[in-house]
Amino acid sequence: MDDKIVEKIRERKRLGFLDKQLGDEDKIRELRKKFNLKPSYKMVDTCAAEFDAETPYYYSTYETEDEIEVSDRKKVIILGSGPIRIGQGIEFDCCTVHAVFALKEVGIETIIINNNPETVSTDFDISDKLYFEPLTLEDVLNVVDEESRNLLGVMVQFGGQTAINLAMPLKEHGVRILGTRPEDIDLAENRDHFGRILDKLGMPSAEWGTGYSFKEAKDIAARIGYPVLVRPSYVLGGRAMEIVQDETELEEYMREAVRVSPKHPILIDKFLQDAIEIDVDAVCDGETVLIGAIMEHIEEAGVHSGDSACVIPPQTIDERTVNRVIEYTKRLALELNIRGLVNIQYAIKDGTIYTLEANPRASRTVPFVSKAVGIPLAKIASKVMIGMKIKSLVDDLEPMKKIRHVAVKEVVFPFIKLPGVDPVLAPEMKSTGEVMGIDLDFAMAYYKAQIAAGNELPLGGTLFLSVKKKDKPEILEVARKFSDLGFEIVSTSGTSDYLSDNGIPNRKILKISEGSPNILDLMRERQIDLIINTPTVGRNPKRDGYRIRCSAVELNIPYITTVAGALAAVNAIQKVRDREIEVRSWNEYFGR
Repeated sequence: MDDKIVEKIRERKRLGFLDKQLGDEDKIRELRKKFNLKPSYKMVDTCAAEFDAETPYYYSTYETEDEIEVSDRKKVIILGSGPIRIGQGIEFDCCTVHAVFALKEVGIETIIINNNPETVSTDFDISDKLYFEPLTLEDVLNVVDEESRNLLGVMVQFGGQTAINLAMPLKEHGVRILGTRPEDIDLAENRDHFGRILDKLGMPSAEWGTGYSFKEAKDIAARIGYPVLVRPSYVLGGRAMEIVQDETELEEYMREAVRVSPKHPILIDKFLQDAIEIDVDAVCDGETVLIGAIMEHIEEAGVHSGDSACVIPPQTIDERTVNRVIEYTKRLALELNIRGLVNIQYAIKDGTIYTLEANPRASRTVPFVSKAVGIPLAKIASKVMIGMKIKSLVDDLEPMKKIRHVAVKEVVFPFIKLPGVDPVLAPEMKSTGEVMGIDLDFAMAYYKAQIAAGNELPLGGTLFLSVKKKDKPEILEVARKFSDLGFEIVSTSGTSDYLSDNGIPNRKILKISEGSPNILDLMRERQIDLIINTPTVGRNPKRDGYRIRCSAVELNIPYITTVAGALAAVNAIQKVRDREIEVRSWNEYFGR
């Protein structure tokens, strides 16, 4: 080949271009290997040249001198999750760190690839080596080539969807993936394959279909019946996921979904209205399944699992159903040939347990589950992925059944920093963090979680209550309880008339469009202590509810946007208003 072409490639690589930006990725990679155009790795100088740095931080460059020293030890590469964003946050980084600790315990050298300096996994004293590299196929393969001596393989389960999406391409390039095989990952990620597995196991699922175009999606939705839950495949955080009510909304949705995930089909599911959603985090070694915990969502189906408060152990699900969920989880984990972590989501409606999806990787709830039940799931999973057996690592395969406390996970939202964003909960994830409340009963654990999330519930005062028509029958119990607790209830005409007709005292106030004084006036005058407002179906963002919810965020007034959340809140207020908050260490709950 012409030396000028080789030099051009070298020049562009020095400028930071990826192989796929220069042409066919595989062909450019072969050319680079043939002419020894490979990156060299430099150590990050953490000491500003004042004395020799020894921190094992490395970055790639296309220069001549390589500062990497490759050891002869057995080693594992762990892919991080890259930049923190909605749907992929520090929960995954926590799992990465625990994996490093576990592998160090058995004498294995740990190498992390991650390009986010603000995570714990990129601290100087965590892994044996850290490569500050983008999580692209090219950059990961370069590190694999560099560290190939006694490399056991690559772990992709702890880096969220970013890392999982690299599993099959890495395997196709001859890289050994530790844990669940890429083919088996695809069984869970590909909805057609997953549907056939559920049929084989006799596990119910909501009616569903997949389509690439509006016409295909329209035909599926017509067969299933509206409302439907639609989402792209192979995305994290419920990105572009929505509940669609009719054909017009479906056509509008498809334009966005195809843009988000152009190479993969759109998933269309029958929306299970008023179902109870649950999550299960488990570890499987191919023979034994460790059930970390079953989490019951406090919000009803239709709210993204990352945005829903949830509780361990379940509070409204009977023991028979819990045992069926455990049995389903074991059967599915074994059928999917899981080696490591798996997260499975179910919905319970009218006594039927519907399997929604399985994620063959760490989920964002793994740290919460680990703290709630006292079992380090990520550490166990990482040891399973290198061949160790669960029964050699733990004695109890269902630790949730032994705990005597209640743990509630609540989420933290960024709305205060995003003026004008509607804080209503929906299928697409919006939260950027989570907190945990723990106590001996649900009410106090839930109340603690609200305090930690910055949404402290008032124990008295004035409640503004306004709900959509469908929620009015369900809100009566909530309203009656607040009234019995001495709260003054303020409502706009529709909700106010409904409450009065059912014997619940309240004060009617004008809608925003009806003049003053209206609800916004009362909020600005600090006359409202708590807001319960469920959104009206539809996409008009300028309704009264939208303005009320946004103002609640700006004025730091506690707000709730679901009936289930309102019921949990009033029950918590009822039980904690005459109690002192008791603080215990985590160890005390486990008798340690």
